[in-house]
Amino acid sequence: MSDLEQAILERRSTRLFLRDKPVPRELLGEALELAMHAPSNSNIQPWRLVLVSDSARDRLVEALLKRAAVERPRVPRLPESFAHLRSDLGALVYGSMGIARQDAESRRVALLRNWEFFRAPLAGIVCMHRDLGFIDALGVGMFLQNLLLALTARGLGTCVEVSIAGYPETIRDQLGLDEDLRILCGLAIGYPDPDFPANALRVPRNTVEANIRFVGA
Repeated sequence: MSDLEQAILERRSTRLFLRDKPVPRELLGEALELAMHAPSNSNIQPWRLVLVSDSARDRLVEALLKRAAVERPRVPRLPESFAHLRSDLGALVYGSMGIARQDAESRRVALLRNWEFFRAPLAGIVCMHRDLGFIDALGVGMFLQNLLLALTARGLGTCVEVSIAGYPETIRDQLGLDEDLRILCGLAIGYPDPDFPANALRVPRNTVEANIRFVGA
């Protein structure tokens, strides 16, 4: 198995990190340099990433948790025909933590970890200029995938978080982001907590035939 294949297969969403084990700047720099080689329409390189650590990260988390306590995040709803997939994933994740469906308080506590970046020491905010469209969002996605694989290959865990983008005003206020940047998602980076059972979860994928269609010989 090649190093690339191994990184692809080992990458997973880490849902609890070792809070006091920082991400080495050298490893982060190497991964970012590799990620920048992603394909890009007209070489726009649309990805913008704000990385937050130390006290700035703590202030951001505090503000997000305060907002989450009083207001639901503005996360896009899935179309009805796809909504069951989010529920199915939730059942897998909570089940791996030993949280029963009827245990509302444990589910609430687990949900709030989203806005703690799952206690990762390094938090990321992934952005793109608001004048760009879905074609360039593909470029951001390819940059992000490069980054995830490069970090995985260096022994680091990650989690891409749609939930973080649910409070864009809070993020702008805390980080001074320009209005011309559209907040796409959050990114948690750090070393996975080896004792947290959900970190061993393998989310199943469809067969190739379920998603890919071949036309021709």
